[in-house]
Amino acid sequence: MAAFSAKDVKELREMTGCGMMDCKKALTEADGDKDKAVEILREKGLAKAAKKSGRVAAEGIVKEYIANGVGVLVEVNSETDFVAKNAEFQEFVGTVAKAVAENDPADVEALKAVTIDGTTISDMLTEKIVKIGENMNIRRFARVATDGAVVAYIHAAGKIGVLVEADAPADNADVNEALKNVAMQVAALNPKYLSSSDVPQDYKDHEMEILVAQAKNDPKNASKPDAIIEKMVTGRLNKELAEVCLLQQTYVKAENKENVEKYLDAVSKKVGAPITLKSYVRFETGEGLEKKEDDFAAEVAAMAGNN
Repeated sequence: MAAFSAKDVKELREMTGCGMMDCKKALTEADGDKDKAVEILREKGLAKAAKKSGRVAAEGIVKEYIANGVGVLVEVNSETDFVAKNAEFQEFVGTVAKAVAENDPADVEALKAVTIDGTTISDMLTEKIVKIGENMNIRRFARVATDGAVVAYIHAAGKIGVLVEADAPADNADVNEALKNVAMQVAALNPKYLSSSDVPQDYKDHEMEILVAQAKNDPKNASKPDAIIEKMVTGRLNKELAEVCLLQQTYVKAENKENVEKYLDAVSKKVGAPITLKSYVRFETGEGLEKKEDDFAAEVAAMAGNN
């Protein structure tokens, strides 16, 4: 076998846009012949997949996987919502979620290197891109391993996914139902923090400054001393925090306006064991990504050769 260097792999990657591992494999198969390696990548459709890699993938789905005290959320993006509903795409996302649970990768790159039946997740992704014809991207994942309870909730066929972890009896129907209700609350109201004790002091200080300024600009408070104004706006700040902190939020299914913390306390008494919410994760598909704006008139014109 002819020798090749890391520089050769880098150059082949720049020529084709393919991944480093794919380029290394192609050079190995081509005995170091760069031109032949390019042909190998083209034959495998990998160069074709690389051309799609620059296209925006901001749709997709979030999927969950829970087994043996491990809970996972994973987001995989596609270019269109149509592909997100594709059964083969959804099966692949499920495979990725299970791989996260079973291998505990450090990050997305480590996840892509995981091998299943002799094929890496990275190669599986490339195959799907070539076969389905859209750019796809494994964007992020969250993994929780616990001796307590972990529950997932998926909303709108994968548009939003939530993972909730608690120190609580595992495999208890009442606990799981309560945590699923909490996960639904997270999906609906998207709290910023678990509890008011988790809110950074600089956030509180900043909000306090804004509220004080608002109060001082109100003519009704013109004659009030600063101490009175500060005391007055502290109540407003606490009310604001109750809206952004999960445990202090009003529980959406409650009839008596109790908050989430009191709801869990009530379930704890019923179960006969404490339920302490430890963490939650919320993924919304495509959040923060620039979405493609389709111009269907332009597309039709282009297809008809009138552009």
